[in-house]
Amino acid sequence: MLEKILTYIGIYLLACLKSILPPLLGPGVGMSPVEIIVITMAGLMTSVVLFSFLGEKIKKDVLPLFIKKQVKFSPRSRRMVRIWAKYGVIGTCFLTPLILSPIGGSLLVSTVGAPRKQVFFYMFIFGLFWSVLWTFSVDWLINLGLINSN
Repeated sequence: MLEKILTYIGIYLLACLKSILPPLLGPGVGMSPVEIIVITMAGLMTSVVLFSFLGEKIKKDVLPLFIKKQVKFSPRSRRMVRIWAKYGVIGTCFLTPLILSPIGGSLLVSTVGAPRKQVFFYMFIFGLFWSVLWTFSVDWLINLGLINSN
């Protein structure tokens, strides 16, 4: 029982970092598709809520501890600005589970000042979309015998 709880916690923590990991790892530990989707959404939304509220504080207080020389525009920051300018809140929330991490997407939308209610809503909708798509795609590949769940 403890082993199963620790497995769920581990997969949840991985979902906080990258939303694709639970659909890839869940079948290997015997999770059902519904369990995988719930854990994926819990991890994604935990990161979104946490980093939406702490995003500006992290940018102001924590990043300078690790980045001594302030580079105004790094290649990564330019890419983030291009994504935001081109797609706005909805597009950024759509691309967050796919390209960005939940942390990266949350920090991006919080630092540009997007309304939190809107961010939470779209992150939930698109997170659910991607987690269902990934979970059932992996399940389908397992059923076809193209990948092994053990």
